[in-house]
Amino acid sequence: MEMNMGTKGDRRQSAPVKGLRLFSAAQVVLRLAATAVTLAATWAVLTSNQTATVYGIQFEARYSYSPILKFFLIANIVGCGISFLSVFVAFVLDKMADNRSNYFCIFVLDLIVMALLLSGCAAASAIGYVGKYGESHSGWMAICDNVTKFCHKLTLSLVLSYLAVIFYLCLTILSANRSRKIYA
Repeated sequence: MEMNMGTKGDRRQSAPVKGLRLFSAAQVVLRLAATAVTLAATWAVLTSNQTATVYGIQFEARYSYSPILKFFLIANIVGCGISFLSVFVAFVLDKMADNRSNYFCIFVLDLIVMALLLSGCAAASAIGYVGKYGESHSGWMAICDNVTKFCHKLTLSLVLSYLAVIFYLCLTILSANRSRKIYA
C-alpha cells in the first residue's frame, strides 16, 4: 500500500516537470519559428526592387522610397533580432528555478515585439492596399499591375510577418500563463 502511495506522489511531481518541459519546448520552437519568418520577411522586402515602364516613362519600385515600408522592414529586423536572442533567454530560464519576475519580463518583451510587428504589418497592409487598388478620391493610381514582382514579394513579406505576429501572440499567452501559474 505504501508503494502505491509513493507512485501517486511520483505522478504528481512528474506532471509539473512534464508541463515545464512542454512549456520550454513550445517557447523554443515558437521563438525559432518567429526568427525564421521575420528573417524571411526581411529578405523579401530587401529584394523587392523592380523597374517598370508605364506610358513610356521608366520608374523604379523600391521599399526605400516609402517611409512606411522602411518602418515595416525595421520592425521585422528588430523582431528577428529579439526572437533570435530570446531563444537563448528561454534556454537560460529553463535552467533557472521558477521565478515569476523572469517570466513576467519575457511576457512584456514578447508583448512589445508583437505590438511592433503588428503595427508594421498594419502600416504596410494599408500602403499595400493603396498600391494594389489605388485611391480614386485622392488621385492615387494602382501600381501593382505594373510592378507585379515587387507587389508579390511585399505580399509574401506581409504574410510572413502576420505569421510572426501569431507566433508572438502564442508566446505572450504562454509567458503570461506561466507567470500566473508560478504566482499561484
